[in-house]
Amino acid sequence: MRNKLKVAAYCRVSTDKEDQANSLSSQIKYFTEYISGHSDWHMCEVYYDEGISGTSVKKRFNFNRMIQDAAQNKMDLILTKEVSRFARNTVDTLSYTRKLKEVGVGVLFMNDNIDTRDSDGELRLSIMASIAQEESRKTSERVKWGQKRRMEQGVVFGRDMLGYHVKNGQLFINPDETDTVKQIYHKFLNEGKGTHVIARELREAGIKPKRVKDWTNTSILRVLRNEKYVGDLCQKKTFTPDYLSHSKKYNRGHEEMIYIRDHHEPIIDRDSWEKTQAELSRRSPSDDQKTKHSNRYWCSGKIICGDCGQRFVSRTKKLKIGSIYKAWRCYAAATHGTSKINGFGNRIGCNNSSINEQVLLSCMGYVMKHIQTNKDSVIKGMLAEIKSVQALETDIDTTPLYVKIESINDRKRRAIDLVLDGTITREDLKQQTAFYDSEIKSLSQKIVEAENINAVHQKQINGIQRYIIEINKMMDFDSENELLYKEVLDKIVVYSGNIVVVYLKGVPFGVKLHYRTSGRRDKYRTVIDQQALCEVDRSSRSVSVAIDRF
Repeated sequence: MRNKLKVAAYCRVSTDKEDQANSLSSQIKYFTEYISGHSDWHMCEVYYDEGISGTSVKKRFNFNRMIQDAAQNKMDLILTKEVSRFARNTVDTLSYTRKLKEVGVGVLFMNDNIDTRDSDGELRLSIMASIAQEESRKTSERVKWGQKRRMEQGVVFGRDMLGYHVKNGQLFINPDETDTVKQIYHKFLNEGKGTHVIARELREAGIKPKRVKDWTNTSILRVLRNEKYVGDLCQKKTFTPDYLSHSKKYNRGHEEMIYIRDHHEPIIDRDSWEKTQAELSRRSPSDDQKTKHSNRYWCSGKIICGDCGQRFVSRTKKLKIGSIYKAWRCYAAATHGTSKINGFGNRIGCNNSSINEQVLLSCMGYVMKHIQTNKDSVIKGMLAEIKSVQALETDIDTTPLYVKIESINDRKRRAIDLVLDGTITREDLKQQTAFYDSEIKSLSQKIVEAENINAVHQKQINGIQRYIIEINKMMDFDSENELLYKEVLDKIVVYSGNIVVVYLKGVPFGVKLHYRTSGRRDKYRTVIDQQALCEVDRSSRSVSVAIDRF
């Protein structure tokens, strides 16, 4: 066996239909018998992939396993029926045959009579691979054309979905799932519930979704927006721009969609469907409305969880006495509850607690008043920082460097005159010029470095001066003005243990606050620590604040 050639084979069929499966089994039998019929060959393995396209090798598990085995010297030669069975992508064909050749493994394309071990093997292979790729492109175009004609005739291309199953290109109602579809539409349209609430109620009721792991607001929206539930059929929602990669993309006007009205038996009547679409449009804000919603709250999108990094979201509740209680909560905690490991081994949820809107307002007002009260000391500290920058990083004067470069250029010009006078030879001039150019290059580099240092230096000073301008602007507003808060707030980071850090735009430090809350939701009074520099009187939960700068 030591002297025998280790031979493997590879075969592939592009579909898993019965006739193709028979073809695959015939190919495996043929290669097995063919290799066994050579006394000087040793049979390694017949590798095969079933029901997978040849235009890309990424999803061909056994093809990739064969390449790995070849790299480990488990074979000397690979047999395959033809180039199109090995790959229909010219780049892949040449790339993998070259990789195999590098590790001493040849590929024999039997029907094409091409052996990569021959001197002209790669040239002939590239020609055949290009032909195979072009044939693949033509086949793809023919298939797409045929599918479109069948879609126009009402043939359904797709998988089973909630409420329907697909058989022989037709949609049939699944009676076991229609109630779930009707529930979703009823909860949304008649009960006025949102998609998050509907998803939660379905989860709590133990109703399982289809084709997704669990109910989410996205899966509910897909049900509400799917035209199939009113009996219509829309196809070509996705398209394949590249026949080689087979990757799908959403069809956003790239190709014509095919829409057939009253195509199959509906689950939802048309009146309810149209009202649902109108309600979806009403609840789904336009870009302008999104901006208005974002502008509604002074801190929208600016509250960050210090524990997990997610943003805080607004939570509003109407109390029995009629007043509104508003708080902010970490999105991870609001969505998944406390921190835990899910079934995929990923950590979800968050242990950070919510924070009352009035607490945030009190903290923000405290920071503003602190800055206003301590305006002079804050600006004095910044001016000290400017002086320290100026003391540590003195600007580099580049004038002498420019003077030196001009002096060298003058010597270069005089050297040319010396050649014309016959005082020095052209070879001397060449050497002298090279020396001068080297000196100029070195000096130019020093100028660039110096100017970069000066630019950084000036940028630091300009930044601090901008901070002073911003702080002066803040002094012109009422510190308890939410419009001001929205204008000057950069972000608020909320940590566990009743700690927040407030960052204002244009201010190079954050203000760390420790707060303590007390009182009932229906009766609040704000009390500031005796050490505080200002007093906040709001109808909110009691807040005691200690302030640190860091």
